[in-house]
Amino acid sequence: MSPTLAGLMIIASLFVLLGTGMPIAFALGLAAFGALYLQSGAAIFYVLGDTVFSGIANLAYVSIPMFVLMGAAVASSPAGSDLYTALDRWLNRVPGGLVLSNIGACAIFSGMTGSSPATCAAIGKMGIPEMLKRGYPTTVATGSIAAGGTLGILIPPSVTLIVYGIATETSIGRLFMAGVVPGIMLTIMFMIWAVIDCRRKGFELDARAVRYTLREKLSALPRVLPFLLIIAGTLYVLYGGIATPSEAAGAGAFLTLAVVVIAYRLFRARPIAKIFGSAMRESVMIMMIMAAAELFAFALSSLFITQTVAGAIGGMDVNPWVLMLVINVFLLICGMFLPPVAVIVMTAPMLFPIVTQAGFDPYWFAIILTINMEVGLITPPIGLNLFVINAIAPTIPTKDILWGALPYVLVMFLAILILCIFPDIATWLPNQMLGDVQ
Repeated sequence: MSPTLAGLMIIASLFVLLGTGMPIAFALGLAAFGALYLQSGAAIFYVLGDTVFSGIANLAYVSIPMFVLMGAAVASSPAGSDLYTALDRWLNRVPGGLVLSNIGACAIFSGMTGSSPATCAAIGKMGIPEMLKRGYPTTVATGSIAAGGTLGILIPPSVTLIVYGIATETSIGRLFMAGVVPGIMLTIMFMIWAVIDCRRKGFELDARAVRYTLREKLSALPRVLPFLLIIAGTLYVLYGGIATPSEAAGAGAFLTLAVVVIAYRLFRARPIAKIFGSAMRESVMIMMIMAAAELFAFALSSLFITQTVAGAIGGMDVNPWVLMLVINVFLLICGMFLPPVAVIVMTAPMLFPIVTQAGFDPYWFAIILTINMEVGLITPPIGLNLFVINAIAPTIPTKDILWGALPYVLVMFLAILILCIFPDIATWLPNQMLGDVQ
């Protein structure tokens, strides 16, 4: 069987399994196992365990559950509500201010959690009902939250960037720093579109209907500032070379958990168990996807599918930017069907040498890849954030959520184009702070 036919068969079987509603990790693993069994027979059992285990047997992965715990501590406490309240009180006088509050809350919450679904769920539970109560259309209410939630995989600390760093053996600290300015840029672009959309739909007066005194605005800040300081401190020790990513994540998780327990008086066992249970479920899900993706990548490599695709892309005698366009289309298609972690584990090792040989900066490419994955989070058929919004607002039709998120997809495409024209947006800060890559 030719590698092309084998590749088509394994991809088709994966889509069939995903279509049955099977969890992504199991679908990846089963499709890979089936392909390897047909190729090698019972001999595959001798390498199955080692291959799956090697997908997660890396000490650097310790930072993932720690950052997830950091996010769970915030998401499972009133911290998200306090953050949302503070932003709403300070931005409510701006046209479309409630939408800006939601997007801003998503951006800051992303820095606390590093997870798009957690950001989407935490802010959406508060933001969507409030916007609907003030008369905003369902498309505006759901689209802004779905898009704002995607910032969770770009703004550091980002689990996605950690996985990319481990898969390509690049500096996680430099990757985090490369995500700062693009993350702020994309947040501002989302806000600009939100203001334009609200002006088009006549929401200037509605946005200013609620007034807050200066005292009310200041009273919302004390419970938010400690979390912002923890984020800043975590990133400082990481960027400053004071601690490894795992150590920084562990310290950040401990401090966040301590602040949550003390500030909100969560001294009983049940709320603490809820936080750890939530973190454990998400961490296990991520690790299982990574282990299954490793097996899937091994199957693609064993069937010479990876080498064939890499050779076809690398052998294209075209302008490097045409090559980058092909890679972007490939990533967009992958992101529409698979979660970011799975896509990165499977594709980053294959694309990394192609991108670097073409003369592109690997840290810049990481940001381009991540924004591509953001698009996949709000586009069907496997748009994870769309499902999260649908779960927390089941009365809103799915088509309204899709139409609300579509303009933000175009904004992300524009962000990718801007980064292609001005790559220094991603590389300037890490180069200034850590020096140029040798």
